[in-house]
Amino acid sequence: MRENAELHDIVIIGGGQMGLSLGYYLRRAGVDFLILDAEDGPGGAWRHGWESLRLFSPAGYSSLPGWLMPPVSHEGYPTRADVLDYLSRYEQRYELPIRRPVRVEAVKQARGHLELVTSSGPIVARHLVSATGTWSHPYLPDIPGRDLFKGIQVHSAQYVRPEDYAGQTVLVVGGGNSGAQIMAEVAPVARALWVTTHDPLFLPDDVDGRVLFERAVARMKAGPSETPVGGIGDIVMVPPIKEARARGDLVTVRSFERMTATGVVWPDGSEMAVDAVIWCTGFRPALEHLRALGAVEADGRVLVEEQRSIKEPRLWLAGYGDWTGPGSATLMGAARTARALAARLVVALAPREQNYGSIS
Repeated sequence: MRENAELHDIVIIGGGQMGLSLGYYLRRAGVDFLILDAEDGPGGAWRHGWESLRLFSPAGYSSLPGWLMPPVSHEGYPTRADVLDYLSRYEQRYELPIRRPVRVEAVKQARGHLELVTSSGPIVARHLVSATGTWSHPYLPDIPGRDLFKGIQVHSAQYVRPEDYAGQTVLVVGGGNSGAQIMAEVAPVARALWVTTHDPLFLPDDVDGRVLFERAVARMKAGPSETPVGGIGDIVMVPPIKEARARGDLVTVRSFERMTATGVVWPDGSEMAVDAVIWCTGFRPALEHLRALGAVEADGRVLVEEQRSIKEPRLWLAGYGDWTGPGSATLMGAARTARALAARLVVALAPREQNYGSIS
């Protein structure tokens, strides 16, 4: 550990919904903590969502701890713009100690602490919470010939608006909510095909994010042998998808076998010219900054018990999916996960005999 290095009891990497939720509880507990955020402004991954992105739940059920998201002034569920406004005002409301833009390049062990190598210099933490999410690590399937294709290829992480594809032949690949929402708005302006590995599962029209979160919690409690039917991957019938269904735009085809310079080849050997492919194929945990600790497994995850790394007990993880807390990658789930994690962090700091407050 470097002499005179900046030292904090807790450092949180990531200023998105999980970082803010955890910051709320830690501030109430009176502990010393710092949030580092690589973004230029508030909002976390929501800064990079496509323009028409909508939540699956009403504002009141998509809130961080302490302050409900204000009701939206327009019809339907909150938009990306609504969420960005809420998150920006949230961090100001609670005066959270956020430093940005600061990129954490690596984390290493340093004489009983963890030292962060950052774009603004070294920072030392007694405990470290990684809450970088998944947005910066999009997953692309290993399709033969993908590197040969000379058309447009974007992941949903980079998709912005349907007008960019007007008049083109477009494949939307992926059967989850992102694929459905993007297909719903691209289909009216382009020659679009929705490519999925199996028939998408559409939830009933009256099911939204509240139900999905409770299902995620039930799955975690039931265990792998008693997994309830349905989950957060099922497609929620938000208004744009209902409209696409009425137009007949939600028909899917099975996956192509390979790609060429100009298009794709289907299982029957037929070729199709394609202008663009939009990959809605999910994400992986963004944990490259933890490689030097030796805690990242071959599958790209970290072995945890109640959000705490098994191999490195000063390291905690939250917001990457159910394995770091039920529904922890959602606004609603972040709040619940953060409450439990903050309590564990306070206990972990207790040997220092500092006078921390309650997080209740």
